[in-house]
Amino acid sequence: MTPHRRIAVTSPQTRLAHARRRHRTAWRPPTLDPAETRQAQRVYRAQRIPALTALAALAALLFGLPVLLDLTPTWDDVRVLGIPLSWIAIVAVPFPAMVAISRWQLRRAERAEEPE
Repeated sequence: MTPHRRIAVTSPQTRLAHARRRHRTAWRPPTLDPAETRQAQRVYRAQRIPALTALAALAALLFGLPVLLDLTPTWDDVRVLGIPLSWIAIVAVPFPAMVAISRWQLRRAERAEEPE
């Protein structure tokens, strides 16, 4: 039995991908006109408060729900369709609440981007 010579098989696309990575220049953000700069700063300021509010609501939800369940141990005794109410709260509350928070924040962000 003759030993087979191993040959590396690569795609021609691989060479192109490696070449593109090596020859890239440093990326620079585009410079804005003074009017665009003022508009971008206005949008940033208008979106900052709703974003922080949404972040605070999310933190309150994720940290507050376990605290609430810890403070109300009687929810373990209450059953709905044979399932403890605390389990239902863990499953049914966070995801719809996160969807509502994200929709609220998205609407506020889009409203801030609308032209005056």
